[in-house]
Amino acid sequence: MPDSRPVYLRLREEIAAAIIDGRYAEGAMLPSVRAFAAQQGANPLTVAKAYQQFQADGLIRVQRGVGMFVREGAAQALLAAERAAFLQAEWPAIRDRMDRLGIRLAELLDRA
Repeated sequence: MPDSRPVYLRLREEIAAAIIDGRYAEGAMLPSVRAFAAQQGANPLTVAKAYQQFQADGLIRVQRGVGMFVREGAAQALLAAERAAFLQAEWPAIRDRMDRLGIRLAELLDRA
C-alpha cells in the first residue's frame, strides 16, 4: 500500500527517526537542505518545510551561514512524541486488527 502522506511528513519522520536513533546526535549538524534533498530525491522546498517544522518545535537551531543543529533534548522529546502518537493513533488500529484475526499478544511475544 503506497504511503499517501505528504512528502514533507515522510521526510520529517525519517529525520526524526535518525535523531532518535542517534544518527544525528544532539549538537550535530544536520545535512543542508540541498544535500538532504539530493539524497532523498526530493524538492529542496519540501525538505525546507520539514526542517521548518523541527525549528518551530524547538528541536533544531539555525546558525546563520553555518547550518542547522540538533538541540539538546531533541531525541528525548521526539521519542516521547512518537511514543504518544503510536499509542494514540496506530496501536488501536493494530489491536483491532489483531482482535479480528484472533491474534493474541502472547502469540506475538512467542515469535519475538
